[in-house]
Amino acid sequence: MRAAALPVSLPRPGRRTSRRPLEALCWTGCAVFALLLCLRTTITPHQVWGACAAAGYGLAALVAHFSARPWGRASAAVAAVGSVLVPLVFLVADGARQLEVTVVERSGTLLLDSGTPYVPDPAELPDYNPYLPGMALFGLPRAVLGDVPLADARLWFALVSLGAMGLAALLCGGYRSSWRGTVALWAGSRSFRRGPALLSAGDRSSRRGPALLSAGDRPTRRGTVPLSAGHRSARRGPVRSLLWLAATPAVALPLAVGGVDLPVIALMCLALSLAGRGRPVAAGLALGAAAALKWTAWPLLPVGLALLAVTAGRRAAVRAGATAVALAVLAVLPVALTGPGAFAEHVLLFPLGEGATGSPATSPLPGYLLATYVPGGFALAVAALALSAVAVAVSLVTRPPRTTVAAADRLALGLGIAMCLIPATRFGYVVYPLVLFGWFRLVPAGRRPARPGAAMPTRLMPTRLMPTRLMPTRFMPTRLAPSRETGRPLRWTYSALCALSRPRGACTASSSCPGRTASSARGCGCRAAGGATRTRWPSGTGPGTRRG
Repeated sequence: MRAAALPVSLPRPGRRTSRRPLEALCWTGCAVFALLLCLRTTITPHQVWGACAAAGYGLAALVAHFSARPWGRASAAVAAVGSVLVPLVFLVADGARQLEVTVVERSGTLLLDSGTPYVPDPAELPDYNPYLPGMALFGLPRAVLGDVPLADARLWFALVSLGAMGLAALLCGGYRSSWRGTVALWAGSRSFRRGPALLSAGDRSSRRGPALLSAGDRPTRRGTVPLSAGHRSARRGPVRSLLWLAATPAVALPLAVGGVDLPVIALMCLALSLAGRGRPVAAGLALGAAAALKWTAWPLLPVGLALLAVTAGRRAAVRAGATAVALAVLAVLPVALTGPGAFAEHVLLFPLGEGATGSPATSPLPGYLLATYVPGGFALAVAALALSAVAVAVSLVTRPPRTTVAAADRLALGLGIAMCLIPATRFGYVVYPLVLFGWFRLVPAGRRPARPGAAMPTRLMPTRLMPTRLMPTRFMPTRLAPSRETGRPLRWTYSALCALSRPRGACTASSSCPGRTASSARGCGCRAAGGATRTRWPSGTGPGTRRG
């Protein structure tokens, strides 16, 4: 049986070509930024990163210009290799590192030797460790393995960051599909061989008009039809999302030189993804792990619990909160009790700029300007910070976030305000709101898989992925009909077959007709009064008949 010849909607060539210059322009701008940083900075790891990233972004611009697919993996992969992999390998082999990496590796050694990662009496800037005790875990490989490349803390920063972000992408992007859904889709694809597949009553796509199938589309080798909410993101996968994230200059620079903020941000994104999926214990563990690394993760606790209260209920939020607090207290309290004075000096006073040595975080933001140039400005900055925290907390109570994207936006807003009002701050903290605001839009939140036996949501099945080779021509549905018109084409076909199956003129509206009356002698091709051959239809089923 010959397959149907279906209309094919070809992609617009103008749309693809119009996106190429924009992508190439973006990579060119990144290359210019990296080159300027290489020429202006005095920090050796940043100079290395600027030189390598400028070349990588330039090559990515060329790849994007000649690529047939805009915003694809090729240009992102070239940019990620040039801006992350090459400078990271070079810096690890050369041994050049910034101060944060040295502090973290020393804290791991101190934790094994004395039970606390903090120097008892810090006298100079390199002696201070402003991070919570959990950050010392990244320095344990150096303390255990010694001076080997695999013990470098930057490798473990990158590994934890990319691993947590990839897991967050798998959770919030809905890439995982159940085997029951695959079996149901396989059965649905086989039904095309037997006849037309009529759509359900709740189908919204039928209200927008017919959906045409592409002639070149074929079922997959296993007989499945991909079904997803956002099937494009399912095809994109977490690898492409991670490539684009890593290639961004705001993320590539700390990944290569060893920024301590990326593991914290990655665990925050993972916690939000788990909270959006309604998994309280796992979300609580991620919340506690992030809170044990740095103070900047603590605003995540109320936002994540508010999201959990909406997605999984208040009891689940209480379980997650108890798990997070227990893990954070277990990681922080023993160290704080071992050396309370050193803990307060390193973790509380130094980040606020009130330690014996001034903090290097002196970016000219409102909090720093108030604390430096206004009498009593430190108290004003702290008061404004507290008022902003209260405002965000009130918004969580009155209008709690109901989606992962909304929770990430609320957290990004709160962290952005806090970064501006902290007395000792720096521009590098902008990576927090940037990643939180952009990551959950790069990987759109997926929906939970449907229960076994539930109706297949046809709106979520892309028409170009529906099988057409096995569909006979006489079974081809001409349009997507809503439910109240589903049976009408079948009734018309049945009536027409009944009329054509009887010989012409074999019966009249008399005793030879099964109906015996003129009003019921419909449905057969008899000769009515006047001699004309007319085809009549069963009552209430003919063309033009509307059914209430």
